[in-house]
Amino acid sequence: MKSVQGNLHLLESGKIGRLLWDYSLPAVVGMLVMSLYNVIDRIFIGQGVGTEAIAGLAITFPVMNISAALGVLIGAGASARVSILLGAQNKRGAEVVLGNAFTLIVINATVYLTCFAMFLDDILVAFGASEASLPYAHDFMTYILPGMLIMNIGFTLNNIMRASGYPVKAMVTMFIGAGCNLVLAPLFIFGFGWGIKGAAIATDLSMGVFAFYVVAHFLRKTNTLHFVKNAFKLHWHTVLGIIGIGAAPSLVNLASCFINVIINKNLYHYGGDNAVAAAGIFVTFTSLLTMVVVGICQGMQPIIGYNYGAGKMHRLRSAYILATLWSTGIVTVGCIAGLGMPSVIARAFTVDAGLIAVTDNALSISMRMFWVVGFQIVSTTFFQSIGKVGKSIFLSLTRQVIFLIPLLIVLSKTFGLDGVWMAFPISDACATLVTVVMIVWQFREISRQNSLKTV
Repeated sequence: MKSVQGNLHLLESGKIGRLLWDYSLPAVVGMLVMSLYNVIDRIFIGQGVGTEAIAGLAITFPVMNISAALGVLIGAGASARVSILLGAQNKRGAEVVLGNAFTLIVINATVYLTCFAMFLDDILVAFGASEASLPYAHDFMTYILPGMLIMNIGFTLNNIMRASGYPVKAMVTMFIGAGCNLVLAPLFIFGFGWGIKGAAIATDLSMGVFAFYVVAHFLRKTNTLHFVKNAFKLHWHTVLGIIGIGAAPSLVNLASCFINVIINKNLYHYGGDNAVAAAGIFVTFTSLLTMVVVGICQGMQPIIGYNYGAGKMHRLRSAYILATLWSTGIVTVGCIAGLGMPSVIARAFTVDAGLIAVTDNALSISMRMFWVVGFQIVSTTFFQSIGKVGKSIFLSLTRQVIFLIPLLIVLSKTFGLDGVWMAFPISDACATLVTVVMIVWQFREISRQNSLKTV
């Protein structure tokens, strides 16, 4: 069978270091660009509107995480399936995955956006909105809801674009959207005086431009994958393959949602809106770091998925080890910054002295074990990329559910506000021990399988 078009042949023959760089750099830049949507909004809102607005925006994190989780369920699963199928030289199967993914996005988004619109205020209050922060959270969500479908389409197809051999183009399309947001956000917030709703409208319009360019890519028949007739009709085998692999990263986002609810309620109980706003700054800062790691993982994923499909396990191992080293280096630098200059980070988002003090304390405690997070994320993506769904899901839940939730409940009752922040490093340490055991076992299993094949 003829090789798939494009540069995909390099995935099974090129140097791993060069491949990981070529695929990860655009993905990292793309993820950072995506993070800029949130960072830009939070900086402009914090500097121009106030503490209550930052707290209101923090309350919207769980709602946005639900949207992201449902999008990732399809996007991550579809891109992993595409990589594996292209590695097995099954282009037709990859195009069916592309078409089914698009259909699933539209169905998913229509259902959950309708539910959000009908019960918006009830959801926000349940997620920890106070009387002061609810109006800001409501305004932001009212205007951001229409753009969530476009976001899901754009990011899902962008992942598939990268997995099908176009990492640089995937990065460029994200740059286009972020560039629009960088221009429109301050214009709408300050120039037009629209406040927090201006940030939402700017994001919607920017995402629309981004999604337009991504969809246009898959309309061109000269590209490796493109939309084809009969591929949009759902095939349950294909759907289950997408959802099965995408379940792990999706559960991570859903777990983040419920964790945010618990955190926000505990924070408001022990520290009021200032503590909730501090958590918003903490999440924004750490998200910048984890987005870099996720970008590295996105660059790693097609290399691992393709070579797993092609049966080249030694290349799979090399890609994992290198991605782990890079990711650990990134989060370690961020950890040092968070512990060494927390007040500087806080001042980027607010001029309120009380909020700066609370954020300083939050970062100083919560980031003490953050340097291990890169290893955890890479390992979860590794299991996802080779189709080990159950292991990927379990590993996803260890840090954010199995360990963190009980620690939040117990430590907050014992140490108050500091107990909430202490739960993060302890959870990271426990989850890391579990990850080490699972990874060592998996690579021993891979070595055993390779030995049997050579006998």
